[in-house]
Amino acid sequence: MADAKVEKEAGPAPGGEIEQQENVPRKREYKDFGEEKHKATHAKVDMNQIELKAEDLYDKEKVDLETIVIEDVFALLQVTEEGLDDEEAERRLGLFGPNKLESEEQNPFLQFLSFMWNPLSWVMEAAALVAIALSNGGGRPPDWQDFVGIVTLLLINSSIGFYEERGAGNAVKALMDSLAPKARVKRNGKWQEIESANLVPGDMIAFKIGDVVPADCRLTEAINVSIDQAALTGESLPCSKKAGDQCFSGSTCKAGEAEGVVIATGANTFFGRAASLVGQDDDTTGHLQKILAQIGSFCLVAIGIFVLLEIVILYPAFHYSYRRGLDNILVLLIGGIPIAMPTVLSVTLAVGAQQLAKHKAIVTRITAIEELAGVTILCSDKTGTLTTNKLTIDKQLVKTYGPFSPDDVMLLAAYASRTENQDAIDSCVVGMLDDPKKARAGIKLLDFKPFNPVDKRTEITYREEATGRLKRVTKGMTGKIIELCTRNKTDDVENRLEADVEEFATRGLRALAVAYEELDHDDHEGEGNGFELIGLLAIFDPPRDDTKQTIDDALALGIKVKMVTGDQLAIAKETGRRLGLGDHMYPAKVLKEGPAPGSKHATLDEMIMDADGFAGVFPEHKYEIVKRLQGLGHLCAMTGDGANDAPALSRANVGIAVEGATDAARGAADIVLTEPGLSTIVHAIRGSRVIFQRMRNYSIYACAVTIRIVVCFGILAFAYKFDFPPFMVLIIALLNDGTIMTLSVDRVLPSNTPDSWDLAEIFAFAVAYGLYLTLSTIALMIIIVETTFFEDKFGVSFTGGQSGSRKDANDYEIHMIIYLQVAIISQALIFVTRSHSWFFMERPSTALLCAFCIAQLISSIIAAYANWGFTQIRAISGGWIGIVWVWNIIWFLPLDLIKFAMKATIIKYLRERKARQVAELVAQQAHGEVPLTRTQSRAASLHESLYSNRVSFIRRAARKVGFGTNAPRMAPNELTRFASIQASQSGAVLARNPSRPH
Repeated sequence: MADAKVEKEAGPAPGGEIEQQENVPRKREYKDFGEEKHKATHAKVDMNQIELKAEDLYDKEKVDLETIVIEDVFALLQVTEEGLDDEEAERRLGLFGPNKLESEEQNPFLQFLSFMWNPLSWVMEAAALVAIALSNGGGRPPDWQDFVGIVTLLLINSSIGFYEERGAGNAVKALMDSLAPKARVKRNGKWQEIESANLVPGDMIAFKIGDVVPADCRLTEAINVSIDQAALTGESLPCSKKAGDQCFSGSTCKAGEAEGVVIATGANTFFGRAASLVGQDDDTTGHLQKILAQIGSFCLVAIGIFVLLEIVILYPAFHYSYRRGLDNILVLLIGGIPIAMPTVLSVTLAVGAQQLAKHKAIVTRITAIEELAGVTILCSDKTGTLTTNKLTIDKQLVKTYGPFSPDDVMLLAAYASRTENQDAIDSCVVGMLDDPKKARAGIKLLDFKPFNPVDKRTEITYREEATGRLKRVTKGMTGKIIELCTRNKTDDVENRLEADVEEFATRGLRALAVAYEELDHDDHEGEGNGFELIGLLAIFDPPRDDTKQTIDDALALGIKVKMVTGDQLAIAKETGRRLGLGDHMYPAKVLKEGPAPGSKHATLDEMIMDADGFAGVFPEHKYEIVKRLQGLGHLCAMTGDGANDAPALSRANVGIAVEGATDAARGAADIVLTEPGLSTIVHAIRGSRVIFQRMRNYSIYACAVTIRIVVCFGILAFAYKFDFPPFMVLIIALLNDGTIMTLSVDRVLPSNTPDSWDLAEIFAFAVAYGLYLTLSTIALMIIIVETTFFEDKFGVSFTGGQSGSRKDANDYEIHMIIYLQVAIISQALIFVTRSHSWFFMERPSTALLCAFCIAQLISSIIAAYANWGFTQIRAISGGWIGIVWVWNIIWFLPLDLIKFAMKATIIKYLRERKARQVAELVAQQAHGEVPLTRTQSRAASLHESLYSNRVSFIRRAARKVGFGTNAPRMAPNELTRFASIQASQSGAVLARNPSRPH
């Protein structure tokens, strides 16, 4: 080493220069991860000719304000570094609008009315109109009792829906509130502070550490600027910015200070584009509304058939009076429609939301619970969601090149770090020590050089207290550190270093080199004996402690997990390997370019389905991935924490904002986690599947009751001209639904696979149960009317004096007997529909059992004491009540046998047919015979869209009569980098409205 030092001081030997040139080693480039740079280019148009066509300005090949030189930016935006004057700023404010995001406020009254706008409600409303307006004549007043009962149910249903809807978060509002409220701008050549909403393209702005960037801009000056844009782009590290670089609105300045020129404001910023994607679809029909639509259609068809039959039979054939026929039709309308289905399901979901809250999951859109049960794919953001968003040193990967151990290297690196006012790198280096105080223990700080963008390293000179010797340590970018090293920079060391850096880079790890030297004197500013490379540290954003277990649990529940991150591909692959997700990931560009020719994927959809994740994505990419997965028939959940996740969170069937998420993410999400990590998601999935089972049980029950009512009373009307009182059907509905509401806390087991609404099975069960219960009532009616069996065997009689083998079917006591029989066995059906085995093998909740008993007690009391002449019923004796109870028990017991018979025959056939269809489709797709179909996952047909809570009809009508505002909506343009679109829009408007003559 001494010889080398002498040779260095003496200079090269004669002829050495030529020899050195001949043997110059190759120039080594330690290209650390994430160091790719893009050179600025000139616009491919003459910037002096500013009057371009709008379509030219949208052409990224011609104008791209993200990459063109800053001089061209000033030319395009018609501004100088002196900024705008007040007059021009005011003019541009009129052209571009304020620098804020607009949201459309919905009229509360119309929102409430919208919950009465669906076919189920229409039938209820029609029944109310029939009861109050059409039921006149015959010497009887309007049927106001039925009218009041129906309207009460309508108002209850709408009130619950309205309450839940108003409580949901507003994503666009949260995004708007996140914008910086104030901005420092140069107007009339002077710096001043204004409302950020008044910024316009071309304004000169300034910001410093701690400020939120108020608008998208290109920097004209930058002093040690570091910008945290993780919430916007998903990048885990703050980005260093220099003059000419772009900064996004909503990002935060972490270090330095800067000036720049605004290129986009409000809805045209990166931030604003994300907001415009949130809820951009006109389709507002959720998955549960779609299911309700199909169940409602089933009920409507059944009702419609028998209403039509009654009209064509009762009036022409039986010569019914107008009022008598209407009463029979009312029975079908009131009893056939599952009047309280939306209410019952809302209560079930609301109770489920309260249960999920105990697991620290706050539900902001109540119907998301039902969709979560059926989720088949979980797309997760990486930064801050799967990972901690806190840089860490991987202690297992510390590389050493000298006589120091890995622990020594980490300690020396901590010496060369700030212990106060730390940046992200210094914080993670000091944080790797078991005790951060060791970073200054045993040494006396003499000099410290913080990181700067030129040297790209930190350096400490200190005195070791134990020996009194001066020493120096530096850490920083690999290429800069190795240039300083003179003591051990051999080919062998450089080859090892180059290989190690490349290994780190391929794994998405940032390399941090550490070098050390000693000073042989007491001057801490003097030169040392030469730096020696001693180690290389790997920096990464580690997964959360519970993430891997959560992913494993999700996979066990039949849910495929895909990572969707704004970070770079190598980082995504490394994170995927560490979590067991796999590293089969693609860069975002494939979403535009599609699969490469000759690849194993025929279509982009196939590639998305096969991928473990995507890297380098922007908000529009996340949105597109979720949308395509939905188009393939999957229910998709998305987790995230930043504004860049908001569009996808909004589009997903279930958007989940993790703990610590931004207001934008929480506003767009359906479920907000209030506890760190993703483990809560597993609890939420299991909980949602419990809730789904409750809703499925109720749906079978509701459809069965529809079949039971319309078929039973239709046949009785045709056979016996039986006129059952409509008010008693309403009583049956009220008692049934009051009992069924306790299903919201019923004991059920969650499934181990994603749930789905197999409506063919539900309808098949419903028809079987409904026809069987119909048979039980008709058989009872035949025995009562046609025989004297009960009178002879049990000694009962009718107080009206009816006797003999043929009685009047419309005797008020017979009305009461039929009421009691229908009320009891209809409610008892729920114990069969809620169980998968024998009804007594799966214990119901105490609440359900108690509610059933109370409802039956009320029904029996009504039967024993209610002499309500207005509704054509008369109290019956205890003997008849006992007969009805025994009759129902006898008919109830075989219901389980019907369930098992259905499973063994029709249900088995339906499942096998469905499995064959799926297998055939997969086989055809594998052979390229049938492309992957793009079906709409949400409102795809007329009858589904009718069930939307916020239908376009209501909005159009509201605007015509003067309610609400017709706020502009931003239609999605070609999905490219935001900056190009923003700049082109600004330039196009200015081109049409120039501020100077040409």
